[in-house]
Amino acid sequence: MHPAELFDAVARLVNNLTGDAQTWLFVTLVQPLLWHLHLMDMDDLAYDNLLWVVAGALQVALVYLVLRPLEWLAPLERWENRRGIGPDVFYTLVNRLGLVPLLFFLTLQPVFDHLLAWMHLHGWDNLNLDALWPRMQLHPLLGFVIYLVVLDFAGYWYHRLQHQIGWWWELHAVHHSQRKLSLWADDRNHFVDDALQAAFFAALALFIGVPPGQFIGLALLGGALQSLQHANVRIGFGRIGERLLVSPRFHRLHHAVGFGHELGHGNRSRLYGCNFGVLLPWWDQLFGSADFDTAPRATGVREQMPAPEGRGEDYGRGVWAQQWLGLRRMARRIAAALPRRPATATARG
Repeated sequence: MHPAELFDAVARLVNNLTGDAQTWLFVTLVQPLLWHLHLMDMDDLAYDNLLWVVAGALQVALVYLVLRPLEWLAPLERWENRRGIGPDVFYTLVNRLGLVPLLFFLTLQPVFDHLLAWMHLHGWDNLNLDALWPRMQLHPLLGFVIYLVVLDFAGYWYHRLQHQIGWWWELHAVHHSQRKLSLWADDRNHFVDDALQAAFFAALALFIGVPPGQFIGLALLGGALQSLQHANVRIGFGRIGERLLVSPRFHRLHHAVGFGHELGHGNRSRLYGCNFGVLLPWWDQLFGSADFDTAPRATGVREQMPAPEGRGEDYGRGVWAQQWLGLRRMARRIAAALPRRPATATARG
């Protein structure tokens, strides 16, 4: 069977299975609840969102069934216990089942339609890729790959900015403060950071014309691969594979103390970190931020290390502590960057 035909067959099978589960959940649980709460005007949005819930639940289950045994059989680090991973499980379920990316995609659609009408009225058009290259409409697999590469390129620069802009780093540091990387760690983020990221990529996907079905597929594939990147597994992709797809080894160095947000090997071109690639390491290789050679080492943020290596700063153990402390660090960083008023001289008698 041709790869494109196989892709179409798998896509139809997954679509049928998730569609049946989506309809059953809506009719059995959601629709009666909306009726009871007098919210039937939201039934279309609720039905669309259920597809993401079903697909996300399937993804989380498959990722766990594959990666958790690997973490047990071939761990990169051996821990006395898995204490501290619980909040990451919560973050994962909120993100993968909470509809954050799709909610922004759906709610931005009307706003984006109005913006497109305004742009068209003034002689501007959005960059609809499949209109520029009609073959993408005839070959869904080709379109899927092109959209993936375009969004991943944007993801690389988005990620670098998270490290380079001071107040933004203080939010992103919630993700980097986990010292026990596991399959759950990918979605350990500040909620404000999640909202910014979801809004940006939903808007970008709409701008380049990603169909809603492919947007879901891209998000699910990306989430599964990023769960693998963060997993505590001793897995390498080989010399060639490491340069084609971000591996757990490649990404773990991005989380390493002294490398994830500092200089790598004293190389000033790596200020603020290295290995920023989301799915593809190509951009790190192209823009000089790749490190394939350094051995894995302890992960975390230097500021949370005890003195003299760090300042012993508390990044929070529970979800709400992590959220509050992230906001406090961000406010502190913004306040420090504001210009200070010169002290007024006091009159002498």
